[in-house]
Amino acid sequence: MADYHYLINDRVDELNLDEALQHVSQQRREKALAFRHGGGRRLSVAAYLLLCDLLRQHYDIEELPILQETPDGKPFLKDYPAIHFNLSHTRGVAACVVSRQPVGIDVERIRPLNNALARRVLTPAEYQHVKSSAEPDIEFIHLWTKKEALLKLIGTGIRAELDTVDTRDSHYRFETIINRKQQYICTLCTYKQS
Repeated sequence: MADYHYLINDRVDELNLDEALQHVSQQRREKALAFRHGGGRRLSVAAYLLLCDLLRQHYDIEELPILQETPDGKPFLKDYPAIHFNLSHTRGVAACVVSRQPVGIDVERIRPLNNALARRVLTPAEYQHVKSSAEPDIEFIHLWTKKEALLKLIGTGIRAELDTVDTRDSHYRFETIINRKQQYICTLCTYKQS
């Protein structure tokens, strides 16, 4: 049984930004409006609204959350430090996960395999696995989201070299959602319970 809850909004482009901005904290409004384009603004607001929905549904928290960051940049809830969360977004899709334990999430669009990028961010074994896969585009994004979700779980973000991140480590548990119709992959990462 999952010890986390998540939501994905894959219709962010349909979000009425002016209306949605009325339902976020002043802090989030300022962050969203700092984006130069409407797409970035919508993604920022959509991810925050998913967090609000999850906090309301699973923790009975009605007030708008105030976010802070650790020195490494990992966000946390100022008034609820025992509740962990993580946000991710990519063109037209936003995702959020909440838990009583540290969690990480990453969502990425499925796109054609870029061999130069794959060689740079994958181990040689992972690269061979992707190249021999029946669906190399999907397998690459799957591995990418696993690596990024793991780094977000441990709080470093993608400052680490992705080719050094081992997603086979037995300390971590992953759940991946592959949405071929909407063309995205979302992966959640938690620590395995002992």
